[in-house]
Amino acid sequence: MAIKMKPGWSKPSTILFASEIPANEKALAFALVQAQEFGADLILFHAYDTVVVAASESTGVRYYDYAAAARSEKQHLEPLAQRVRDAGVRCEVVARPGLAADQILTYAREREIDRIVMGTHSPGPIGKLLVGSVAEAVLRSARMPVYIVGPEVVDGTYRNFATRTILCAISLQEASAVVAQFASELAAQHNARLILEHVIRPQERAEVLAGKSIDQIEGDMLAMVPAELREKISVQTIVVPGDPTEELLYQSRAQQADLIVLGAQGASAFAAITRHGVVYKVLAHAQCPVITLSPQVLAECGAKEDLRPPEEYMAGVV
Repeated sequence: MAIKMKPGWSKPSTILFASEIPANEKALAFALVQAQEFGADLILFHAYDTVVVAASESTGVRYYDYAAAARSEKQHLEPLAQRVRDAGVRCEVVARPGLAADQILTYAREREIDRIVMGTHSPGPIGKLLVGSVAEAVLRSARMPVYIVGPEVVDGTYRNFATRTILCAISLQEASAVVAQFASELAAQHNARLILEHVIRPQERAEVLAGKSIDQIEGDMLAMVPAELREKISVQTIVVPGDPTEELLYQSRAQQADLIVLGAQGASAFAAITRHGVVYKVLAHAQCPVITLSPQVLAECGAKEDLRPPEEYMAGVV
């Protein structure tokens, strides 16, 4: 499979930080460090639906003041923007009315954003098994990598936000070659160790191991790392049976991963609602940020769509 990957995905020149008001300070800190590291522009983007009503001086008729609404929202973000500029990063504030996910995705296409950074929380009575609806919609539909700072992510200041170890979840499906190559390029950019992990679900163990040995599977995984990068980065493979979510979270902690890379193919809204999506569970509980590649990104890179029924697909682990 010929993989066409945009250089800006691993070395972004323009980063969009999707901000709420008040802003998620932890997520903003990660966005700022990435902008500094790559010399990228940072856009503080906010979508709003606040109604600002004014009255005409001549008639007294009340009307919606679009300009006043935009100014009001931007004013809330200007102190953050100044902090970013003071840190030596070019920064712009953009505020647009409308649904947050729709506006983020539309603007990202208009501006050719290389990476979206956003924080997420887990609303509702079921707690941390769901990500916020905006993050869920963005990671499924964005045409560029989405870097998500979940509720359990440890503040990066204690390690100076360094990315020394990257954990990448893959399988032997075609789309995994895209995910592995992206993770390899990230590892090269950060001079980081790369761990490729393949989790075999218990119900598939007999079938998978009947066709290939563990050594053969590991060899196939290593083959997904581009030849020109194999000499530049340290790569480790892990093949284990078990629950994908539990194993990914366990290895991320055991290996002290600074970043998890996942394909979001199959990460449907249904998977989020029913609590079966691996991506959503990892986002909710990971102690490090997670960067995802949507089905659109995978397809653009040449991966064919997986046609298995959704109920047979562990969302997010490709």
